[in-house]
Amino acid sequence: MLIRKRGLASAVACVLFAGAALAQDANTAAPAQSDSGNQKPSSSNATRLEQITVTAQSRTQEMQAVPIAMNIVTAKELDTVAATDLSHMNLFVPGLVVDNTDATQPTYRLRGIETDDFGIGTDSAVGVYINGIYQTRNGGSLMAFNDVARVEVLKGPQGTLFGRNTAAGAISIITNEPTDKFEGDARVRFGDYGRRYADALVNIPLNKDMALRVSVVDNQSDGWLKDAATGQHYGKDDEWGARVVYRWNITPDTQVQLAYDHDRVKQPSRIDMGLIPLPANDLYARAPFPPDPGTYYDPRHAPFYNSATDGREERNYNDATLTIDHNFGWGSLTSTTNWTGYDMSHVESGTGLQQVTEYLNTGVISSGHTWYQEFKFAGNTDLMDWIAGASYYKEDTDQTSLARVNTDTYDTLALNTGVGKQYTPTGTIFGYFNSVLQALNLPYNLLGDKWTETIYNTGHYSAGALYGDVIWHLNDQWDLTTGLRFTHDQKDFTWYTPTRSAPELDATLAQMQAAGLLNLVSLLTGGKVTGQQLVALLQQNQIFATAVNQTVDGRGRWNDTSPRLVLSYKFAPDMMAYASLAKGYKAGGFDGTEPGAEFAPEKVWNLETGIKATFPEYNLLVNGSIYHYRYDNVQTLTVIPSTAGFNVPEYQVSNTNEKATGVDLQVQWAPIDNLRLSFNGGYIDQTYTNAQVPIGLNTANQIVYANVSGQPVGEPKLSYSVSAAYTWHDIANGALTYDVIYGFRGPLRCNDASVYQGKCSLPTNFDLNQAQHRTDMRLDWTSNSGRWGVAAYVNNLFNQRYVTGLGTVSQSVLGTPYAYITPPRMYGVEFRVKF
Repeated sequence: MLIRKRGLASAVACVLFAGAALAQDANTAAPAQSDSGNQKPSSSNATRLEQITVTAQSRTQEMQAVPIAMNIVTAKELDTVAATDLSHMNLFVPGLVVDNTDATQPTYRLRGIETDDFGIGTDSAVGVYINGIYQTRNGGSLMAFNDVARVEVLKGPQGTLFGRNTAAGAISIITNEPTDKFEGDARVRFGDYGRRYADALVNIPLNKDMALRVSVVDNQSDGWLKDAATGQHYGKDDEWGARVVYRWNITPDTQVQLAYDHDRVKQPSRIDMGLIPLPANDLYARAPFPPDPGTYYDPRHAPFYNSATDGREERNYNDATLTIDHNFGWGSLTSTTNWTGYDMSHVESGTGLQQVTEYLNTGVISSGHTWYQEFKFAGNTDLMDWIAGASYYKEDTDQTSLARVNTDTYDTLALNTGVGKQYTPTGTIFGYFNSVLQALNLPYNLLGDKWTETIYNTGHYSAGALYGDVIWHLNDQWDLTTGLRFTHDQKDFTWYTPTRSAPELDATLAQMQAAGLLNLVSLLTGGKVTGQQLVALLQQNQIFATAVNQTVDGRGRWNDTSPRLVLSYKFAPDMMAYASLAKGYKAGGFDGTEPGAEFAPEKVWNLETGIKATFPEYNLLVNGSIYHYRYDNVQTLTVIPSTAGFNVPEYQVSNTNEKATGVDLQVQWAPIDNLRLSFNGGYIDQTYTNAQVPIGLNTANQIVYANVSGQPVGEPKLSYSVSAAYTWHDIANGALTYDVIYGFRGPLRCNDASVYQGKCSLPTNFDLNQAQHRTDMRLDWTSNSGRWGVAAYVNNLFNQRYVTGLGTVSQSVLGTPYAYITPPRMYGVEFRVKF
């Protein structure tokens, strides 16, 4: 857990020294709130450890009383690092990695578990919830923070309490609710790369029973990378959001809350850094094939090009939630109804080059809407605290996956795969016939024509669940928690692949055929192909080449029962130990680009034991846990060369089994007035138990698999963060706080398939799997009244840059791998006011 930090820079060294020997954790559960009113007295408010209440078990409890591994990030901690969304918490919440390479389709990894897919056919194994509402990856799973109270990261399977798609864990984002007190505030930030950020809120009590809360956020920047050819900026921010919440206390026992959220993203496409050095003044140069890793650019210092003519990252998101709470004499009922609608698109360059001969654009365009209804009952007696409920979820969605090349790219494929030699003397097709037409001075051109292939998917999903969870108070020291959730999932999925679209090419071929020129094809190719055969070849799909002009239907029906068993013992009022066994479940799904391909459901069993202890007399908090899990049917898409057409790569399903053993450790300490120190770290040893991973084709055009059973999955063994904060009082009629936080993530652990997956390095000019470091600092002044504030901050203080992965979809046929890189150092100033 990140803690609230008011610290002295000199304290960092001792924290780093002490932290190096420790391992990670920060046990986290669902919602959390600050509850300073119940804190035990200590020497001063500045050293008092903050108590935090959570609702991870659908009950309001102190974090230290919840037997779940969790990290809680407060709004103050988000502000300290100027975080605008979840991805900015990378390296600061050990075990959690949020990849926003595609901001509209992020991926999440927790305790080494990640769903590596980009389609609507599957969901993440890490569930993201906003105020209890599940967010699809295509919808709102990576929205801008807007009036956020806290973020709760629950580690380990949460199948009983949160349900499906939380096999690795859950992230719960909790926003502020309307209050009975008028309040308002506004904040602006300005920084390098044209940063302009603003947020504001107003809370208005309408009368003694009603209140309205409105908040807005606008995040803009000019981008930190420039296209070397066009000068266009990339890495830009352009996001705007709003939230409106109305609360009505109808009776003392009944409350109604209606909330509306809107979020809009409109940014340039993702940054694909080309690795192949090619002349900037020759747009028709072809990349050497096969590529030589020894000649690759270091992508952190390479020229950037983006050939996506309509490249973009866009999302339009809207949702409305109606919550009704009613208290009975025996307990309470909560009804939650939600509707969400979204449109999303991302289109990007697939090579990171500007050459016409290597032109490739890929993208996904999707839209959908969801409906969710839950009824939850809760109550408590001297013997037990209980909850029971039922929920229903429905989603209708569609997606278009597209790939764009041109006829020059087609020739590059023909040359590199050797297929062109079957038809023409030069090994090219369009280039060869185009040279003949030019030699005859005929008015036809076959080069530079666009060629687009698409595959359309539709999904109709529903999930129903019944669940219950009881905390049995065996005596004053022992509690036994028993929980169970039954889930029924249904998914209906379709694939439709139309014939490729190339209107300019088709028009030219029709004109040539009408002129009788195609009758010369047999002569020009030495009888290798006739004109009719050539036209048939050029009308075939080469990228999405399976089941063309056919509708393929897929249907999945899965049932799951996820139990939870926890035994906890309270040694003292401030010390508790627990042991738990829990199951997690992720529904099966479908690969959107391979007609008929289905993912099996994922299931995990997690055994965990931990301790939570607070020592008020020393202002010290220590939480730790040890866990072991076995994870079956991890769903992964792997890029391999296709067995169809010109061997254009395609994605294929790979299911693996894994296991891991790990340790989490969290320490918070306030040794003296105004100084706070924190360590949060974790160790994990994650390996495959049974895994055959496709890595390519052999000479017989058959898929080759690597047996990686017993080998590391890739997750680093060690990750941790340390922080320090110190506050000086009576500075210009206010308080001055200095915060520093350092995050470390160890090197990736490679296996026999890692290089083929673009996750570990070949011999190149850069290290793909090196350890990562990041240091953020903030100096903040707040007036004694709390009304005014100003701050200066810097993210990635030492400007440490990393290559986080390779894009290999075009490597095996175009020879054009590309890389993903992390942003540079950024700094800014902040001004805020409350009224």
